[in-house]
Amino acid sequence: MLALKTAIVGCGKVGHLHAKALRRAPGSAFTAVCGRDLKRTQAFAAEYKVKPYVDVEEMIAREGIQALTICTPHPLHARHAVKAAKAGVHVLIEKPLASTLADCDAILQAGRENHAKIGMVSQRRLYAPCVRVKKAIEAGKVGRPILGSAVLLGWRSEAYYRSDPWRGSWKGEGGGVLVNQAPHQLDLLHWYMGEVDELSGLWGNFNHPYIEVEDTAVAVLRFKSGALGNIVVSNSQNPALYGRVYVHGSNGASVGVQTDGGAMFIAGMTTITDPPINDLWTVPGEEGLPKQWQKEDTDFFRSINPVEYYHQLQISEFLNAIIENREPAIPGEEGRKTVEIFEALYRSQKDQKVIKFPLTA
Repeated sequence: MLALKTAIVGCGKVGHLHAKALRRAPGSAFTAVCGRDLKRTQAFAAEYKVKPYVDVEEMIAREGIQALTICTPHPLHARHAVKAAKAGVHVLIEKPLASTLADCDAILQAGRENHAKIGMVSQRRLYAPCVRVKKAIEAGKVGRPILGSAVLLGWRSEAYYRSDPWRGSWKGEGGGVLVNQAPHQLDLLHWYMGEVDELSGLWGNFNHPYIEVEDTAVAVLRFKSGALGNIVVSNSQNPALYGRVYVHGSNGASVGVQTDGGAMFIAGMTTITDPPINDLWTVPGEEGLPKQWQKEDTDFFRSINPVEYYHQLQISEFLNAIIENREPAIPGEEGRKTVEIFEALYRSQKDQKVIKFPLTA
């Protein structure tokens, strides 16, 4: 199989997940890493036996990099992605695609103009319970989706925010729970429900006085299909409860997935504690299936390292898309939709009005 020369930009906690995936993927010849701090980057490079760099353009030119993944803080995604795409390098970006629509548009434009594929990491789309929900909707098992909800009730401690200097600030992180923890649920919501027509939202910081950004946000949405939806996300439930995305249909049936349960996963700090499960399923004739699925999914979850497995699955798929010259399963345009939702929520509170879609940067 053809192997692409691959690299990573950003050698923090999530960078190690990408390094392990790139080292194992059949379509990858993991070659180099680029970081801001030379000593830290050298240590990372030594661990994975690759070349260290502090300049992404130099790394691409010297090593002949063909594809790279970006694991930097969110406001820096566009800076590196645009440089890579302009050099003709394909780019896979950790969620969210960026922290602003302006950055998203710059990344996507650079990709289009230079024939570089842009993808976004949203590995929860690959969870079997999440795929079941999508297939049930596509098969018409709920009729027409009329109501969707995305809920994330998690916890982030002061130690978490102190673990990296960029966390908890508008400049360093680009936002709070909406930008860092909730993108997976927001992504699933628009994947299931379709394009958003309008949104009204509010946010606040209730028990994290040492950060600038929101720890809680809510929104009400109308989708272009006419369906309604809501978003409730928070980092204020200690030690954390769950992340869930539910879809209710015109025929009275409902389907849903608990994507996260128990203590929330933090890259490089904790592991995933509970398997994703279909905890809501009232499709006529299929009411008994969730118990069977939950056992199958739990057994599979316990047979793998879920933190690494799904990252490797998506990174391998992205590399295969390059080799096969096709669109990746989760292209950058899908990542922009998530950013559009949280930017609309920020604008809604700022301007005290309902925000109509599409948004311009």
